[in-house]
Amino acid sequence: MIPPFADMVQGMLPKPPMFEPRRFRTAARHYLAGRPPYAARLIEDVAIFCGLSTRHRLLDLGCGPGQLAKAFAPRVGSVLGIDPEPEMLALAQQDAPPNTQWQQGSSLDLGPELGRFQLVTMGRSFHWMDRVETLRRLDGMIEPGGAVVLLRDNHPDLPENAWRTEFRALLARYEKTPAHRSPGWVPHMSVLLDSPFSALEEMSVIERHSTPAETLVERALSMSATSRAHIGDRADLLAADLRAWLAERAPDGVISEIIATTALIARRPDEIG
Repeated sequence: MIPPFADMVQGMLPKPPMFEPRRFRTAARHYLAGRPPYAARLIEDVAIFCGLSTRHRLLDLGCGPGQLAKAFAPRVGSVLGIDPEPEMLALAQQDAPPNTQWQQGSSLDLGPELGRFQLVTMGRSFHWMDRVETLRRLDGMIEPGGAVVLLRDNHPDLPENAWRTEFRALLARYEKTPAHRSPGWVPHMSVLLDSPFSALEEMSVIERHSTPAETLVERALSMSATSRAHIGDRADLLAADLRAWLAERAPDGVISEIIATTALIARRPDEIG
């Protein structure tokens, strides 16, 4: 007898990072100001591709300050955003659409009492979870024909993004190696291919942004590895170093960046079509 997928895959994956519910407590206030927004065109593309309507419920797992939950809210009947950090949820509740609800919790709290959903979105959060166990639980919560969607942003290797090499090197002088990027890290795509949601599609939107220089300081402080909670008073030194570097690199106070926002859509293979 072939063992369940979770038993097979779990043995190949490194141990999930230790759950730290307050890891982003100081990063929250910098998150909306520093992180690139998800491309509105990609949100629309995902909603159309997944056939979302006001009949559907959506779960935004690891919702942070609610960027994805609020973006999808006009396209579904209701949205539930879940995050372990109270500071993030406080931001999410500001100017939230009336069809959104917010709950403190994590992937460890997934269960049938939350109800069923047509779509589960995760933006910049899946890597903090026990990914195999999370997908196993979601298999019992996602409606037939529903999907898991992982959204992320990255900077393509283009001349306009060349400044990123110096930016990353500066941050590396202050950060500690993130636990979720330990040796043996298995990419999300590989985990999904060995899960019930193994039918994968990917779509991306690429945009040019003119970003205020101070946004990059906010971005650094919004990252767990360089947040004040993680590096303490060295965060002030990091911010000073960044501002000095930006004064030379972007004397007009603006830096150009090309950002690709990508959605990895995972569905059950027997439900395609």
